[in-house]
Amino acid sequence: MTEKARTRPLLRTVVGEVLRRHRLEQRRTLAEVAKQACVSVPYLSEVERGRKEPSSEVLAAVCDSLRIELPDLLAEVRRDLTYDRTAPVLRLADARLQRARLARSPISRPAPRSGGGDVMLLAA
Repeated sequence: MTEKARTRPLLRTVVGEVLRRHRLEQRRTLAEVAKQACVSVPYLSEVERGRKEPSSEVLAAVCDSLRIELPDLLAEVRRDLTYDRTAPVLRLADARLQRARLARSPISRPAPRSGGGDVMLLAA
């Protein structure tokens, strides 16, 4: 198994995270959602923690209980799965501090420029 394959999250884990996120955003308890979806509280808890892989019927019932469409749930799961968690986050404040430090350093002073202001590109 490659290193990349080992670090990739399991589908059931991401599905559970998305379901829990929706439930918490709605400020609902596990018991409320489980009762409406006709599943047990322990089972829904296991699904949310990524320990159980729900059937399509259970997933549809939980989505109905949370008032979210299954395609929307799957789109959110896809987004979370494809988001590159290893990409560094470049923060503008950190870049400005680094630039200020470089400007004060006698060793690495940039050559004087003519013209307008500086342009900095931060890409994610």
